[in-house]
Amino acid sequence: MLTMGEDEEEDYMSDLFIKQDVRPGLPMVRRVKEAIQKEEKQKEANERNRQKSVKEEEKERRDLVLKSALGNENKGFALLQKMGYKSGQALGKSGEGIVEPIPLNIKTGRSGLGHEEFKKRKAEEKLENYRQKLHMKKQANEQAADQFRVRFKNKQEERKMEGDLRKSQRACQQLDMQKDIDVPKETWYWLEPEEEDKKDEEDKDDECTSSDLSVSEKLQLLTAYLREEHFYCIWCGTTYEDSEDLSSNCPGDSAADHD
Repeated sequence: MLTMGEDEEEDYMSDLFIKQDVRPGLPMVRRVKEAIQKEEKQKEANERNRQKSVKEEEKERRDLVLKSALGNENKGFALLQKMGYKSGQALGKSGEGIVEPIPLNIKTGRSGLGHEEFKKRKAEEKLENYRQKLHMKKQANEQAADQFRVRFKNKQEERKMEGDLRKSQRACQQLDMQKDIDVPKETWYWLEPEEEDKKDEEDKDDECTSSDLSVSEKLQLLTAYLREEHFYCIWCGTTYEDSEDLSSNCPGDSAADHD
């Protein structure tokens, strides 16, 4: 008679075999779970059997001692009790002192004393330098913006002055021609023609160039010429009868005086 041993194959018609879950993929999932559980148990066993280092043992003993209150066997605590101190009472004659001991700050790093303060001071200096750079950059941007506004304003004033100069040159040319003046007193008193005949370099050197005068200086000289020669005010746009009529009725000698 055959007996059912441990190594005997299971009957495929038995209830145990029929009730097994044979869906595709489940055996693989089951094996993965079992492998993960086995690995976790092995890690826990290794952690329990691992020998702690000297530093770890010292830290555990230190934490255990610091957490436990002082007993009567401590000489300092015994002296305090003889002087009337009770556990949990604040220090001092009137009880205004501390209750808990000053915490112990254990230095675990290898850096020298004062290194943390040095690092803190360096970090503060770096932050201050960064703030100063930001402040200087802001000032530089503001200064550049102010310079741009000044240049833009000067450019506008220069364009307006150039327009006034052209207006004065046009008026001077018309008034001179009315008096049969064919050649201007200064070459730049009249508007230059769009097309000029080329002259020799020697003639150009002999002529008095107008590049030495600024637009403002030209405008002042031409304004004075129009007033003295033609009794004309470019700002009023009026030709007066004589110098007395000009000085009596003309508000001033510049555009600012006519505003």
